[in-house]
Amino acid sequence: MLNTNALRKILLENNTVAIVGLSDKWHRPSYFVGKYLVDHGYKIIPVNPNHEQILGQQCYPDLASIPHPVDIVDLFQRADTTPDYALQAIEIGAKVLWLQLGIINQEAQKLAQDANLKFVMNKCLKIEHARIFGGLNFIGVDTKIISSSRIKVISN
Repeated sequence: MLNTNALRKILLENNTVAIVGLSDKWHRPSYFVGKYLVDHGYKIIPVNPNHEQILGQQCYPDLASIPHPVDIVDLFQRADTTPDYALQAIEIGAKVLWLQLGIINQEAQKLAQDANLKFVMNKCLKIEHARIFGGLNFIGVDTKIISSSRIKVISN
């Protein structure tokens, strides 16, 4: 399990996110995450074979079709499909495989970690970003992480 500093480092160093299963429906969790990331300066790449565009970005049918580098592969997929996506993330040279809240798969974790990908499981990218960088406190959630102290950038 990655600690807060490791998650902070992932979120600071990686800004191109392929969202597999991004929906075009505004009320779906994947749409909330995609919109939030765009609003916070991330480049999103929708991966959904059923649409041409979502959130103003060109959709791709699969990870292999993306013509440029991807930092984070964020999965909104059933847990049993995640090992296949882990292999695809490895194939395209992604740096991080992120399984959204409620998605748990040990096989995907092993594949990603064996290929030296950072791996996050059962966490929402939007919630973690807001928790670490200050967005949750605006709705009354006190994470005890945000303070007037300057954020320390973690380096190797």
